[in-house]
Amino acid sequence: MRKLPKDFIMGGATAAYQAEGATMEGGKGPVAWDEFLIEKGRYTAEPASDFYHQYPIDLELCEKFKIDSIRMSIAWSRIFPNGFGEVNQEGVDYYHSVFAECRKRNVMPFVTIHHFDTPKTLFDNGDFLNRENVEHFVNFAKFCFEEFKEVHYWSTFNEIYPVATNQYLTGAFPPEIQFDLKKTVTCLHNMMWAHARAVNIFKENNYEGEIGVVHSLEPKYPASDSPEDLHAAMLDDALSVKFLLDATYLGYYSNSTMDAITEILEANETSVEFDENDFIEMKKAATRNDYLGINNYHSHWVKEYKGESTLHYNTTGKKGTQVYKIKGIGERIKRDDLPKTDWDWIIYPEGLYDLLVRIKQDYPNYNKIYITENGMGYKDHFEEGIIMDEPRIDYLRGYFNSISRAIEDGVNVKGYFIWSLMDVFSWVNGYNKRYGLFYVDFETQKRYPKESAYWYKLVSETKTII
Repeated sequence: MRKLPKDFIMGGATAAYQAEGATMEGGKGPVAWDEFLIEKGRYTAEPASDFYHQYPIDLELCEKFKIDSIRMSIAWSRIFPNGFGEVNQEGVDYYHSVFAECRKRNVMPFVTIHHFDTPKTLFDNGDFLNRENVEHFVNFAKFCFEEFKEVHYWSTFNEIYPVATNQYLTGAFPPEIQFDLKKTVTCLHNMMWAHARAVNIFKENNYEGEIGVVHSLEPKYPASDSPEDLHAAMLDDALSVKFLLDATYLGYYSNSTMDAITEILEANETSVEFDENDFIEMKKAATRNDYLGINNYHSHWVKEYKGESTLHYNTTGKKGTQVYKIKGIGERIKRDDLPKTDWDWIIYPEGLYDLLVRIKQDYPNYNKIYITENGMGYKDHFEEGIIMDEPRIDYLRGYFNSISRAIEDGVNVKGYFIWSLMDVFSWVNGYNKRYGLFYVDFETQKRYPKESAYWYKLVSETKTII
C-alpha cells in the first residue's frame, strides 16, 4: 500500500451556489443561474445542501471524519448584490460566522473568490467579455482580502476554461452560446488577466496568506499515432491546458501555443487580438502564485475531425451519449476499453500522474499543487441510512495512488480536496448525480456518512492508501 506525506492535507470541496441554497435570503443579489434554471424548468439551486443554515453540522462532520480543510467560495452577489457599489453587511457577517465555525472545528478554509456565479447585473453586461467587469472583480477581490483576514488560502477563480467553454463553446451554461471560439478565447484571456491583477494586488499590499488559481486540467492523448490525430490532440491541449498554464506561469502565450490558437480561430473564420499591456500584469504575477489548484476528473483521446462543430452533453447519466466534435480542433472519442462513469467520464488515474509530472517539467515555477477537485459522480443507493459506495472508493484509491507516485517522482503535491464534501446541486445534472462523502436527503437536509467517508477518514488518519 502506498503512503502520503504526513503533512498532506485531506479536504472536502464545495461551492457557494451549489451548496448554500438561500439564493434570495440574507440580502443576496441575483445571478444568471437563478433565472436560467427556472426557465429550463428542470431543477433549481434551492435549497441545494442548505449550507447557508447547515454549515455548523457540515463542519462538525469535517472534524469528526478528520477532514482537515474545506474548499468553499464567497458568493460575489452575497457581498455586492449588484457586483459593485453598496456592500451587503448581512452577507459579510455570514461568512465571518462560517470562518469562525471553521476555526472552532479546526478546519482550514480554502476560499475561492469566483466560482461560476457572476452577479446578474454584470453577467447581463457581458460578464468577462466586458473588461469593465474585470475592474469590478478586482475590486471585489481586494474587498475580500481586506475584510476576511481570517482566511489564509485564496484562489482567484475556479475553472476558467469551463467558464469560457460552457458559456460560449458548448452552451451548457447561460448564455447558451455555442461554437463561438472568439468569445471563448477572449473570455479565457480576460479572466487570466483578472487573475494576474488580483494576485499582484494581494502581493503588493503584503496581505498575509497565500494565493493561487484553480484550473480544470484534463490531459489530451492522440487517438492513434497518425500525424493527423497527434495534431488534433495538440490543438485541444493548447486551448484547454497550455493557454491557461502559459498565462499563469509565463505571463504570456508561447509561440507554439499562439500558433495553435490562431489555427483554431482561423478554422472558425475569426481572430482575437490581446492588449499588450495586459502582459505587464500577467508577467508580474507569473512568479507570484503560491500554489496551483488542479481540478481533474478525466482524460480525453482526440482524433482528427474536419466537419462542423457538433456535440451532445450527457446530463442524464445514460452511458454512451456524449459527443464532442469541434471544428478546427478535433473529436474526443469513446474508449470502450477503459472504465467510465454513467456520465461518460473516462476513469484514468494515469492521466493525473502524467499531468502532474508534465507541470513539474514544463512550468518549474509552479511552486506547489493542491488537487482541488477530483471525485466520482455516482447514483448512490440509500438503504435505511446506509450508503455503500465501493465504486467511489475504488475510484479514489486509483487517483490517490497516482498522486503518491507523482510525489515520489518529485512533484510537490501538498493536499487533496474531494468533490464533494457532501452531496451538492450540480449545474447541469441537478440532484441525481451525487459526489459527496456525506449523503444529503434534500427533502430533510439530513446528512448520512457514506462508506467512502469512513475510508477517507482512515486515509486521513494513517496517510496510507488502503
